[in-house]
Amino acid sequence: MAVDYTVIVVYLAGMLAMGWWGMRRAKSKSEFLVAGRRLGPAMYSGTMAAIVLGGASTIGGVGLGYKYGLSGAWMVFTIGLGLLALSVFFSARIARLKVYTVSEMLDLRYGGRAGVISGVVMWAYTLMLAVTSTIAYATIFDVLFDLNRTVAIILGGAIVVAYSTLGGMWSITLTDMVQFVVKTIGVLLLLLPIAVVKAGGFGEMKAKLPTSYFDPLGIGGETIFTYVLIYTFGMLIGQDIWQRVFTARSDRVARHGGTVAGTYCLVYALAGAVIGTAAKVLYPNLGSADDAFATIVKDELPIGVRGLVLAAALAAVMSTSSGALIACATVANNDIWSRLRGVVRRTDGEHDEVKGNRAFILVMGVAVIATAIALNDVVEALTVAYNLLVGGLLVPILGGLLWKRGTAQGALASVIVGGLAVIGLMAGYGVLANEPVYYGLLSSLVAYVAVSLATRPTDEAVLTVWRERLAGRNPELASEPVPAHQ
Repeated sequence: MAVDYTVIVVYLAGMLAMGWWGMRRAKSKSEFLVAGRRLGPAMYSGTMAAIVLGGASTIGGVGLGYKYGLSGAWMVFTIGLGLLALSVFFSARIARLKVYTVSEMLDLRYGGRAGVISGVVMWAYTLMLAVTSTIAYATIFDVLFDLNRTVAIILGGAIVVAYSTLGGMWSITLTDMVQFVVKTIGVLLLLLPIAVVKAGGFGEMKAKLPTSYFDPLGIGGETIFTYVLIYTFGMLIGQDIWQRVFTARSDRVARHGGTVAGTYCLVYALAGAVIGTAAKVLYPNLGSADDAFATIVKDELPIGVRGLVLAAALAAVMSTSSGALIACATVANNDIWSRLRGVVRRTDGEHDEVKGNRAFILVMGVAVIATAIALNDVVEALTVAYNLLVGGLLVPILGGLLWKRGTAQGALASVIVGGLAVIGLMAGYGVLANEPVYYGLLSSLVAYVAVSLATRPTDEAVLTVWRERLAGRNPELASEPVPAHQ
């Protein structure tokens, strides 16, 4: 294992070096939170694919393939569909807004009255996303170094917190680009073909497994529909995803780069399902489907290659964890703390903005690690986060982008009614039931439409500023540098 250990240690050291280098670039709020809005198509595509394809998509995707066969690809596939929809229909407009958070977009669209409540919902989502990603370190480091759960979480979490705190989005972008390359080589180019060959090829896999393993809809129509509601729609409105859209150099980069990343996700989804299916042939009686990834890597891959593939899994976890962490800190500082204190935002160029956001990343990082150590049920935590996100924020966000008649009162009612409905239904039906997100989303939509129609239309002056910003013609933003970089 010495060679494998060397590969992992070099990789982790490289992540910290990227953080140090990024610190030298992040001299303003814009540089620290959204990489100066400078990313070109190559870096944008790679980093966007890296953040959406985390530990759940890699380890969990292989586990679903082990359990259901090729139809296990649907979870990651719906993530790719969501990213494609965001990129084609909304990313150009989102990039032109030149904001930092989803709540700032809601304030801009509705006149500044939806921020704190929507910020709290988004903060809870990003916190749980960061926590569940951090817990995944325990699985990987257990395979690598036989570490106990707490030590593994602290080790992996500390590295992510370190490079994220040092350089903000610049460090995260650089590390995500490396992680994208490592994942592509480790999972798609190495693990996928080796797993299929070790399982005897597709012919042998079909001969040894039930036909349901090769049914594209074998996982069940209701499960696929729920994945679409949670993951496809979640991709449209998550702060962690939007903050990457804000890094694009132009709306064209956001649209085309995101389309490439979404397509990559579809390929990654199928690869994970095939690897899981091969693992079912090789190890038909594993105690847990989520052990499939670690088992096939540990037992079937040669020395050196094994280290690279485990680094790929680590890369998947780190990219999602760091993206969720900076999103969580950005929301906590800009949408909650600053509003509660009544602090007016300073200009992008002031250095104390960087210092404040850096402090929030450090504080949120420590909170994420502590919560990850204390939490046991990862699936329930992530389900709560996505249910609140989709049930509470999907309607007012998409309504603001698509329906002129939507009002601030309607948006606020939608967030409150949808959020409370989701919480109440989860208490009644159970956290993992499908009903909370179904009926929570429906109640949010009814509240939004009914209250918006019952209240006065949004002030025309607010809508004029909104339209100007959507068109990229806001004179206050004309001075923000957007040089041709990367």
